[in-house]
Amino acid sequence: MTETLRSIVLVGFMGTGKSSVSKLLSERLGLIRVDLDEEIEKRENCKISELFAEKGEAAFRDIESAVLASVLQGDSKIIATGGGAVLRGSNCDRMLEAGLVVALKADAEHIIARVGKDESRPLLQGDLEQRVHHLLNERRHVYDFAHVMIDTTHYNTSEVAEQIIGHLKTETERTE
Repeated sequence: MTETLRSIVLVGFMGTGKSSVSKLLSERLGLIRVDLDEEIEKRENCKISELFAEKGEAAFRDIESAVLASVLQGDSKIIATGGGAVLRGSNCDRMLEAGLVVALKADAEHIIARVGKDESRPLLQGDLEQRVHHLLNERRHVYDFAHVMIDTTHYNTSEVAEQIIGHLKTETERTE
């Protein structure tokens, strides 16, 4: 099933389930999993929040783009991107070339409940509700490029993974 598509790339706003779903997909499909934020922290030897604080968002996005380009190479894998990886069109183009791009979304209230008071999310500092609503509004169309859009608001991780596997099977059948 995975021979035709090199990778499954999960995109979406923070708190929509990218990391959790990627773990389950990795187990069910037997593919390695790469969490882009974890990979950036490993390569840069510091936390994302520290990169933002020390180098700024623009420099972080440069690093993110370089690491994304690197992880998209090679064998099939499950990739969970950071919420802002889609802010650069070149990243979106690379993801589309790599395989099936799945955008996960959720309503603001569920995102707020999921991310809570997570201090490690630099873009959510200050009034959490106001920041989430502002960023969701600002990014409302940036995930539209994805092959598939799944609203995770009322589904658990397993149900979302099954929906993605269903889309993967459909895509594979179409290309055979």
